[in-house]
Amino acid sequence: MKQTVVVGLSGGVDSSVAAYLLKEQGYNVIGLFMKNWHDESVTISAECPWLEDSHDAMIVAEKLGIPFQTVDLSEQYKERIVDYMFDEYKNGRTPNPDILCNREIKFDLFLDIALSLNADFVATGHYCQKTTTNTSKAEIHHLLAGNDSAKDQSYFLCQLTQNQLSKVLFPIGHLKKHDVRKIAYEQELVTAEKKDSQGLCFIGKVRLPDFLQQQLAPKKGVIIEIPKDFQGYSIAPTNNSNQQEFLNYHSSKVIYSQKDGLIVGEHQGAHYFTKGQRKGLSVGGTVEPLFVLDTDVKNNIIYTGQGKSHPGLYRRGLLVKSPDIHWVREDMTLNQGDRLEVQARIRYRQPLEEAKLYLEEEGLFILFEHPQSAIAEGQFVAWYNGSELLGSGVIS
Repeated sequence: MKQTVVVGLSGGVDSSVAAYLLKEQGYNVIGLFMKNWHDESVTISAECPWLEDSHDAMIVAEKLGIPFQTVDLSEQYKERIVDYMFDEYKNGRTPNPDILCNREIKFDLFLDIALSLNADFVATGHYCQKTTTNTSKAEIHHLLAGNDSAKDQSYFLCQLTQNQLSKVLFPIGHLKKHDVRKIAYEQELVTAEKKDSQGLCFIGKVRLPDFLQQQLAPKKGVIIEIPKDFQGYSIAPTNNSNQQEFLNYHSSKVIYSQKDGLIVGEHQGAHYFTKGQRKGLSVGGTVEPLFVLDTDVKNNIIYTGQGKSHPGLYRRGLLVKSPDIHWVREDMTLNQGDRLEVQARIRYRQPLEEAKLYLEEEGLFILFEHPQSAIAEGQFVAWYNGSELLGSGVIS
């Protein structure tokens, strides 16, 4: 008897080829389009209009001869993703809606819908891979990087659970992007030449300030430039400091005040900016471009520094508080006092960096071998063993 797979048809080339490959492998395939956003007032041009995407998904389903349905999850998407984004920006943090979308929508609500259709699996067009091993105690699912290193999307799936992985297939994870497009051309799929979607998950490319202004009102404040020789950067832990003090030192951000620099401009709201940001400051006359070092939403101040090598952009460590620690590999969960050498990244497409995990009473400290640029609260850090993603957490 054929197993049934519900494919999340997004209207893009990746999910289209995923559906084709599954049908060729003998599965009973159902295409499902998720309508999650239909306010185009803040989108730039029409790069990700849901109507066009749903139409393309339907044409692909007809071409492949598979059943097709559309489900409207816009209410749940607003509650779980959009409202969360507004709240995080309001509090001066930088959320990652793509990771949240996968955790809350694609592999939660979407999975429930698929199972209600008596599906054995769900499938997506993500560039990642899965293997499974059996032990005497349990079945262990391994989330692996995609074979195309330039397109690897494992970071976006860093919050998945073993239960979710047990029901998921990634049909194109072993392929390169050009191979996926080649298959789409050969099968004459309407999405073969379609550009990859950009911007926020299911919303598209947006003017972020315009998007945030739906709930976060503009508020004029000052931009402060911090010099590279700011004395706060010269403070170092004492030679006899214990490990806890050492971890706190490397994982704590520098605290600035207005007297630590000079006013160089004005902004329309500190909550519209994030660490490491360069565009949107509208301050000229500096030798090097200004980058955001930190934001103070309480006092509505943006602290900046000249040049991407400014010491205020870098630190070696970060902390994930205990409630925000997530293990994909649940069998590898650390106990307090445990240490683990890993590779980690703090943003998509960042090369993996050597790091070490330290589980302490406050949570999980991650100390990188080399300082990292623009570690932003609210973003996700993911840690790996080679190509396998082991776990992740929200940066505090």
